[in-house]
Amino acid sequence: MAGTARERLAQLLGGSQSAGSFSAQLEMPANGLGLEVAGVGPVGLPLRAPLAKKLIAVARPARFGRGRETLSDTGVRDTWEIVPDQVVIGGSAWPTLLSGALEHFRGELGLPASTRLRAELHALLVYGKGQFFLPHQDSEKDDAMVGTLVLSLPSAHTGGELVIEHAGQSRSYRASKKDLTLLAFYADCWHEVTPVTSGHRVTLTFNLLAESGTSKADAGPLGELAHCLEQHFNRPSTPRYGGLDLDPPNRLVYLLDHEYTQRGLDWNRLKGVDAERATLLRAAAEQAGCESVLALAEVKETWNASPAGQDYWDGDDDEDDEYEEYNDGAAADGDYDLEELIDDEITLGWWTVPNDPAGEEISLSVRDYETCASTPNASLTPYESQYEGYMGNYGNTLDRWYRRAAVVVWPRERAFAARGEAGSLWALEQLRDRIAKDDLDGARTAAQSLAPFWKRIDSQPALLEGALHVAAGLDAAETARMLLEPFKVNTLEPRHAAGLAAAAERYGTGWTLQVVNGWFGPAHRFEPHAYAWTAQLPELCAALRSHRSTAVVRALLTAGWNAVNSDLRRWTVAGPADTRRPQLAQLSLPLAGILGEADEELQGEIAAALRGYGDTVLECLVPMLRQAADVAAAETRSSAGFEAVAWNCADRLRLIAERKPREEGDWSIAWTGCGCRLCGSLGEFLGSRTQRVLEWKLAKDGRRHVHSAIDSAELPVTHRTRRQGSPLTLVLTKTEALFTREQTVRQQAAVDLAWLASTWIAPAGKAVQGRRLG
Repeated sequence: MAGTARERLAQLLGGSQSAGSFSAQLEMPANGLGLEVAGVGPVGLPLRAPLAKKLIAVARPARFGRGRETLSDTGVRDTWEIVPDQVVIGGSAWPTLLSGALEHFRGELGLPASTRLRAELHALLVYGKGQFFLPHQDSEKDDAMVGTLVLSLPSAHTGGELVIEHAGQSRSYRASKKDLTLLAFYADCWHEVTPVTSGHRVTLTFNLLAESGTSKADAGPLGELAHCLEQHFNRPSTPRYGGLDLDPPNRLVYLLDHEYTQRGLDWNRLKGVDAERATLLRAAAEQAGCESVLALAEVKETWNASPAGQDYWDGDDDEDDEYEEYNDGAAADGDYDLEELIDDEITLGWWTVPNDPAGEEISLSVRDYETCASTPNASLTPYESQYEGYMGNYGNTLDRWYRRAAVVVWPRERAFAARGEAGSLWALEQLRDRIAKDDLDGARTAAQSLAPFWKRIDSQPALLEGALHVAAGLDAAETARMLLEPFKVNTLEPRHAAGLAAAAERYGTGWTLQVVNGWFGPAHRFEPHAYAWTAQLPELCAALRSHRSTAVVRALLTAGWNAVNSDLRRWTVAGPADTRRPQLAQLSLPLAGILGEADEELQGEIAAALRGYGDTVLECLVPMLRQAADVAAAETRSSAGFEAVAWNCADRLRLIAERKPREEGDWSIAWTGCGCRLCGSLGEFLGSRTQRVLEWKLAKDGRRHVHSAIDSAELPVTHRTRRQGSPLTLVLTKTEALFTREQTVRQQAAVDLAWLASTWIAPAGKAVQGRRLG
């Protein structure tokens, strides 16, 4: 028997094989059915060609569903359809015949004895010569629908076989020429109608609806199954690929064989062997003190694979031919030999909820040591496959996707954590309810049970609102901090001010600083749009101040400034300018927001820090002042923070604008390299007032280093290699851009200074001349 408890459980359930099948056929005498069609009249059997043509005259082209769309495409489905309103089924013997047939199919499909099947007419279909329906699955049109019943009217025709596939098995059914042919199969089975080659294939299709009572599991294996569950939930978990043992798992996910929709997934409407296994597992879970729900799972497997019957490399074939041969991702899944499972991913997207018929949308990634199945995925038919051929150092892989239902089991005492990991919002709502009922001990215990996985939650604004209120209500500082740890500052919105203020008041300044600094932590620093939160900074700060939470405002602004300051240190010394300038310009808006909301003390710290930067900081500060001028009120322009920055920029710009033009013939360039011997020689050449050209014999690595030094510093020097002799000669030439670039910088500084004086400094009643800061 298998090794782990979950593997033994899957093996035990696999032994509870039902006598049921995924499809079944039955023939009945044609005189038991009376059929009339509006516009045609009574339909005599066996069906003749003239009557088939009359049926086509009152029919319409059949459509099919794809997702939520209803489409018409004769390349997919080519047949004629008559809707139920046009069809009347009768005959004195028909109700008895149909009832017997349904009971027959209940047993053949392996449904519980308590289940009663009901057939609901869906359509009358007519297939003429050449018409067909490509492989597809039937949509479940009713919550109670478990399958499809096809009644083929007797007629003389060839082709038009109904081919049904499930779990790697395929069956082909052909209609009788003199009797009624009834065929039932589960709705998740893939099936197709092959092209009719002569005559007409005419069928009535019905939705099979299950109306079930309670089914009791066989008591035999319950004790052993319950023992497997107890072992699974009380022993350390071991990942598939080794490593340290982990804590015991919180859940077991047992994959069923059939596919279901949300509407059709119900304990009383499970199909075939799923019904037997799920009922057994549910009863065993109850015996072991566990809860169980049904879920819908999306499964992806990645296999090492190669085209069937071929080796992916023999050392002799042309490389281009090899690429063509092994990158045909459009080939059928069966065209590849599976070799080794590389990885699998299982995600639960929905599950049933006790006492709630609507169920619950979830998103839960399930680990390999939490899952088991009696039928491996490889034995089922994937709904999608994609092959990636040999790419040199990777490839020859086949990705396969499946949809499966599952029974999810967890210990009753761990139910909160098990559900909370799948539904974070649900968990927070439950905690709020417990706090509201003064069950603080229960709320704290339940909240602490979330700790092992809470860092991995998807931190959305709606979750933060609930987490803040729960954190404030728990009156447990460490647990409260754990609940807020996964969030990042970009999640923060003005609506969160009340909860954040309440939590800060509850736990104090030190706790608040820890939480806020965590939201700016290394894990979030380099995310795209890291400063998006500053767009709502005025509203956020106003909301916090309305709750008398100035300490939180200060904590947020200080952490925000520290982040901006860190980026300024990084980008003010970066090159080239084409890379540096846009990065510094992007910092202008968050800096303006922080500076505008900061108190005088923080404004002073920011202004002092900015004075310590080199002149490249102007590429952030001038855009900041220009953008702020478009929206700033007069009081903002006169605030100490902006005034200090404006005066600092004015001093810098005036000094740049007043620089003396370079003397004619002065070719010296101030530059400091990395300190190596090559940079020393390059520095001597650049520092020379008279030497404009340097011819330098250098090996390849030396030339590459010099090229990099010149380009990264954007020096006005060209470099080309004269390919003569050994080593080759690197020719460096100082260009006229040395003069024009400095002139452009002075002119732009003068323009910016004039704008600054008129927009920021003059309105404050100050004069630019003679005033300096720093």
